Amino acid sequence: MAHSIDEAFTALPLSALADAALARARALGADHADFRLERIRSADWRLRDARVAGSSDTVDLGYAVRVVHGGAWGFASGVDLSMDAAARVAGQAVAMAKLSAKVIAAAGSDERVELADEPAHPDRTWISAYDINPFDVPDAEKTGLLAEWSAHLLAAEGVAHADATLRTVQENKFYADTTGTVTTQQRVRLHPQLTAVAVDAHTGEFDSMRTIAPPVGRGWEYLGGDVWDWDAELARMPELLAEKLRAPSVEPGRYDLVVDPSNLWLTIHESIGHATELDRALGYEAAYAGTSFATFDRLGTLEYGSGIMNVTGDRTAEHGLATVGYDDEGVAAQSWDLIKDGRLVGYQLDRRIAKLTGFERSNGCAFADSPGHVPVQRMANVSLQPAPAGPTTNELIAGVERGVYVVGDRSWSIDMQRYNFQFTGQRFFRIENGRLAGQLRDVAYQATTTDFWGSMAAVGGPDTYVLGGAFNCGKAQPGQIAAVSHGCPSALFTGVNILNTTQEAGR
Repeated sequence: MAHSIDEAFTALPLSALADAALARARALGADHADFRLERIRSADWRLRDARVAGSSDTVDLGYAVRVVHGGAWGFASGVDLSMDAAARVAGQAVAMAKLSAKVIAAAGSDERVELADEPAHPDRTWISAYDINPFDVPDAEKTGLLAEWSAHLLAAEGVAHADATLRTVQENKFYADTTGTVTTQQRVRLHPQLTAVAVDAHTGEFDSMRTIAPPVGRGWEYLGGDVWDWDAELARMPELLAEKLRAPSVEPGRYDLVVDPSNLWLTIHESIGHATELDRALGYEAAYAGTSFATFDRLGTLEYGSGIMNVTGDRTAEHGLATVGYDDEGVAAQSWDLIKDGRLVGYQLDRRIAKLTGFERSNGCAFADSPGHVPVQRMANVSLQPAPAGPTTNELIAGVERGVYVVGDRSWSIDMQRYNFQFTGQRFFRIENGRLAGQLRDVAYQATTTDFWGSMAAVGGPDTYVLGGAFNCGKAQPGQIAAVSHGCPSALFTGVNILNTTQEAGR
């Protein structure tokens, strides 16, 4: 369905504010300047046992001016939507750049900010792929559907409590810079989630299980049942939860592992997505978000995983949470290889890091989560590609004599270099002689990044591919949050170390 940019956004004096800010930056000698105005509307609903427990609906509106002056960055932001105010903010950004240049010189550094070239993109409009804007749906309809689904869970035997949440975001962004790029964009995304809690009345033990439906760059149609079969998932959850509560604890050891996309997306995020951010690999995030074992000197030589491993960075994936038309530096969205045939061949870049490291062009990974924050290098949709004629999930399971099948994400832990990790899940099934043989509890899989991906023996076909992801990827100082998707098929890993989490906790 074709959409137009929200009138509440286009009614703002976008071009006039940008012209005033950029003209002032030029007059003050800026080598580069960009202007970004955003209106971000976020609404959340929370239900406890089919009753509304809380809701919020907020709008963040403002603009920012970023400049390069004297080889240094300058940044300032404002909320006063007048031409004089926009020009003052530009002046503040230039003043900040001048101050930064003095501090850099006093520290004895000769590093200068330079940006990789990007073609001008004048008068571009981009709107994400969705059918029904969730903000056009009455609140009563949203909470009514969540309450109905919660009631279905509560009516099932063994379910003591049910929680439901829905988060919706509409992000509007106007960008203009001194090279002539002007873009106007609108993105919609949402994340529904339900959790069922069971309590054993005799032992007092309890456990929970939540839906594995991912957050998406879609509209309200996602909850209609055509995209994701909500009725089927909710109908199965009580039985699966009851079985989980009775399941035996896992015996630790080495197992073959079949990992469902609902779990594997998070392993990709933590061990590949963050590790291939080039600013992190160069040490620019060391003080907060960490570094990366995939250092720049290993580009083209690091054997990241087995030869069937192919991973892309992608800002163009339909319905991806990190999908845009243009990033926050005016760079057009792209798709590129990060890992090819198991070898590290690329990184995620913004314009400064691209220029610094000899790349001809950024691949569009600059993003700021609000008009009050400076753009930083952020993650694209990083995805493991399926095998064109690969097996189904059932066929992967059928090839395992002794193993574990993992579904859904839960907790995770990884070191600051994105190398040593362990992950748990929503549910784990024992595999015996190619068949599922009941659930297990207290399971975590542990490995180093290269050992884990090196043990990947098979990837599923396109029919097993799912685009997972999260709303809450954190990075930078001050901290920023970004939404990102990770697609992947089911995959088979051999000889993976399985931990018993209760035994580990008791050590």
